[in-house]
Amino acid sequence: MNAIVWPDPAREQQLLAWLATLAASHGLRPETLQLAKEDASTRRYLRLQTAAGGSLIVMDAPPQHGSQRAFVEIAAHMADCGLRVPTVLAADEGLGFLLLSDFGDQPYLQALQQATIAEADALMRAAIATLLQWQLKGDASRLPVFDESFVRRELQIFTDWCVEREFCQQWNATQKGWWAHSCQVLVDNILSQPQLAMHRDFMPRNLMVIDGGPGVLDFQDAVRGPISYDLASLLRDTFVSWDEERELDWAIRYWEQARQLGLPVHEDFGEFWRQLEWTGLQRHLKILGLFCRLKQRDGKPAYAEDLPRFFAYAIKVTTRYVQLSPLTHLLEGLRGNLVQTGFSLR
Repeated sequence: MNAIVWPDPAREQQLLAWLATLAASHGLRPETLQLAKEDASTRRYLRLQTAAGGSLIVMDAPPQHGSQRAFVEIAAHMADCGLRVPTVLAADEGLGFLLLSDFGDQPYLQALQQATIAEADALMRAAIATLLQWQLKGDASRLPVFDESFVRRELQIFTDWCVEREFCQQWNATQKGWWAHSCQVLVDNILSQPQLAMHRDFMPRNLMVIDGGPGVLDFQDAVRGPISYDLASLLRDTFVSWDEERELDWAIRYWEQARQLGLPVHEDFGEFWRQLEWTGLQRHLKILGLFCRLKQRDGKPAYAEDLPRFFAYAIKVTTRYVQLSPLTHLLEGLRGNLVQTGFSLR
């Protein structure tokens, strides 16, 4: 059993009191409560058994860090679109608690890490089918816009936490000019693409292996954004990497199916692939900053172990395109420090 650590004992008492009000109607067994999952945010997920022999999930999301309303609303919308998402059985927005149906304990990430090539291919094709369904049926007009200011705020996380805090670098005027140019290239790429419903973290860690799956989790930050973003998140993941031959195979399958469905992907696959690579680069720069922030501010150093993966992703992209060559110089300067501090590049 995964023990639950409560930094604030009052929070534990609030949760137990809330569960007591639901115990009879949902057959809960609060004494079986255990940790199911923590993530990079302030949210965490707890599992408890029911009298009928099943299990349910409690989302513990302290309200001072944001409302759960988006989770509830987007869960309902995704379900209407035919996606498999947790059912919200009870909610207390004021306290920051949700009672959810349970998708079990086999995330896509774990399954992919243990899968044969054929099994991984089947899982990824199923994930692509789910993504296409979301893009085809999701109502982007009801979602926040992933606009220029949004993109630039994310890129700022990279300079604040990765460049300045993690590696203690202060760029000179020339380097700042390189960075400004690179940001503009990435912003223009994102804004030039068709804008659809976008999960924003459509990666294996947020997908679950279930019957008829995949089950989709952590969708509360969904936005209206570029068509290539979620596929880039799936193919170039935070915690698992693929040979580019396999990335291309899955991307081509997505692109062909998207065209058949009438989704507005670029008619030239080579151009779509460039869009995907540049979009993924913006995401990876943000994640580099986020992982450094988790280490420096939040006391979660384990996330920094994956910094080499993201430098490898980013530099592979920037070295291919002359428009991004200034960014290559900046990243190589940081990656040199990464080697000196004992990280292995992979």
